[in-house]
Amino acid sequence: MSKLTAQEIETKLLRFPDWEYYDNAIHAEFEFENFKDCFSAMSRIAFECEALNHHPNWTNVYNVLTITLSTHDAGGVTMKDFNLAEAIEHIVEPEE
Repeated sequence: MSKLTAQEIETKLLRFPDWEYYDNAIHAEFEFENFKDCFSAMSRIAFECEALNHHPNWTNVYNVLTITLSTHDAGGVTMKDFNLAEAIEHIVEPEE
């Protein structure tokens, strides 16, 4: 998987308004109603991570989940990161 250019990343981020690009990674922060809802989303995301064989750097403080995605083998952001970001978006913000 090859590393995307900054321009490619910025273009792809147009579809992901919750995400930002800095420090050679894409980042998002999601706030939930409570800890239980946040932890539930993290559990569902974990299954997607395993299915895609791609794992985020993330932190959880009470009802806030902070996620950083970068493909370490490629030395930056790749399509693998955007594929996982898309899966995360479907989990944390399901379409009505």
